[in-house]
Amino acid sequence: MGFSVSGSAAIIFAAMFIAFGMWHSAATNGFEQVSDAQDDRADAALERQNTEIAIDSVVLNTTSDEMQVNATNLGSSALEIEETDVLVDNDYRTEWRATATVDGVADTDLWLPGEELVFNVSVSSADQVKLVTGTGVGDTAEVTST
Repeated sequence: MGFSVSGSAAIIFAAMFIAFGMWHSAATNGFEQVSDAQDDRADAALERQNTEIAIDSVVLNTTSDEMQVNATNLGSSALEIEETDVLVDNDYRTEWRATATVDGVADTDLWLPGEELVFNVSVSSADQVKLVTGTGVGDTAEVTST
């Protein structure tokens, strides 16, 4: 056996060692990303389980074309007003955030458990309102007119 056989065996061994190191790094990073995604999904499911809201009343004042919505956070999760969506007769509305108050406080973005959210929507007629939180939990209520 000459030097060429020993030299080529050493080069092949070194190449296999480097290739295994690269494969191991890539596989470990991939498994970590999958594990982190599974943890995030479990956290989101737990937060969704701990979220519950109820629309207490929806009253449309036909003389002023203003609809007032009162809703309560019945869950144990703090909700963000910015992540909450309102649909009036399946029409997405955003202007309600300017009038939103949480337990009478206007300049807050947190809707804590047990607190009441009150807001107004300018609309001439409506049949139903849907309120959806950032976790996807929502409630729908029929509109009453005065």
